[in-house]
Amino acid sequence: MDATAIRAELDHPVVDADGHIIEYVPAIRDLLGDEAGGAVADRFAAMSKGTTALRASLDMDGRRAAGLARTGWWGVPARNTLDRATAMLPGLLYERLDEIGIDVAVLYPTVGLSVMAVDDPELRRGLARACNRYYAEAYAPYADRLITVGVIPTYDPDEALDELDHATSLGLKGFLFGGLVLRNAPGSEGNRAARWVDGLGLDSAHDYDPVWRRCVELGVSPTFHSTGIGFGSRVSPTNYVANHIGNFAAGTEAVCRSLFFGGAMTRFPELRFAFLEGGVAWACNLLSDIVGHFEKRNIDALAHYDPRNLDRAKLDELVDRYAEGLIAERRDRLDESLGFLSDPDEDPAALDEWAQSGITSVADIVRVFTEQCFFGCEADDPMNAMAFDSKINPDGSRLRAMFASDIGHWDVPDFTGVLPEAWELIEDGLVDRDEFRDFMFGNVVRLFGGTNPDFFAGTAVADQVSALLSPTA
Repeated sequence: MDATAIRAELDHPVVDADGHIIEYVPAIRDLLGDEAGGAVADRFAAMSKGTTALRASLDMDGRRAAGLARTGWWGVPARNTLDRATAMLPGLLYERLDEIGIDVAVLYPTVGLSVMAVDDPELRRGLARACNRYYAEAYAPYADRLITVGVIPTYDPDEALDELDHATSLGLKGFLFGGLVLRNAPGSEGNRAARWVDGLGLDSAHDYDPVWRRCVELGVSPTFHSTGIGFGSRVSPTNYVANHIGNFAAGTEAVCRSLFFGGAMTRFPELRFAFLEGGVAWACNLLSDIVGHFEKRNIDALAHYDPRNLDRAKLDELVDRYAEGLIAERRDRLDESLGFLSDPDEDPAALDEWAQSGITSVADIVRVFTEQCFFGCEADDPMNAMAFDSKINPDGSRLRAMFASDIGHWDVPDFTGVLPEAWELIEDGLVDRDEFRDFMFGNVVRLFGGTNPDFFAGTAVADQVSALLSPTA
């Protein structure tokens, strides 16, 4: 079935939670010059070509030393010229929405994604302001169906607060936050190959609570589009595909886990957080894994593993009865074995690893994942169905998966194919009609409308959104 036939089958709108625009670079550069001066604009131009230059000039050892992982290349439509132009020209995208099968699209950046990883603070903040002006001005005539999000760098909380306030003053209401900051290890400043991953929550270099508090005040749902390329096992200097596979799941999982264990979600229960483009299978696994760990390693359950609770007399009796060979010959050295992973002198203040999270029960964990967390899923991923599988997910839960087209990037060779690919969930019997409605419409509305009931005001879906968010719905 094509998009038109599928739309005739639906009794609800389709809202894209994560499409992508391709910014018109000359406009970005000129706006950057306005914001930060010509010298900074020149640094942006050099940055845009920097990775290519490094690849050409460095051998394998040099790339390793520079911490240079191969990132995206040939990443936007070319042969499909219509789609290439559609991603770049707001009016053309607006005109084609019905053909694509989308009522309203929430649009994320392409050039703007680089803001999250620019170490140069002057360039980073200037580029954020230039991009946000571009999103606000270029797409303003089409706001009833195209909602562009602003970019908020998060190298420190003050930066994030300043840029969030500035971006909201431009009229933007949705925002992409830098979820992971790769920070230099102490003593290794400037060495990109020696960095640690700060997820803005657990063990962060800064307290980001003022940022989340400001989000509550503004009615902003923080969204993250974090890459896993450049750290961990995704650091191949030569193979982008090897680095790309699973990278968004890895990046967003790191942010989600950090915010969860750092307690941001329990301290700010009003907020909804979205983790985009990584699918939802990783979230089902993370939820299940956290529940399993809590059941065995919460502060009360730890007594089962406390070495002080070992019955030494019974252990001695069992060793005397059953030890033989290599073990019996070393019977007098039993104490050497008992210390492994059983240090009785652990700091009592560090035993409760759930204290900072604010979690006290499995119900707390499930509530966070089902009420505060939302997950952007590309249309062609059959694992999207896991979100709705109450037989697998803990406590019969269903996660908030959202249709996220990713139009504009290489993942989508034909914009008109995203709705038919999503419809395969129905055709293959993986979800029912109510679940499909949540996937294509309800959950993205709950994400943004849950913190800002007016997020979709004035859009083509305003009436349907109001009906969905109504207390009597």
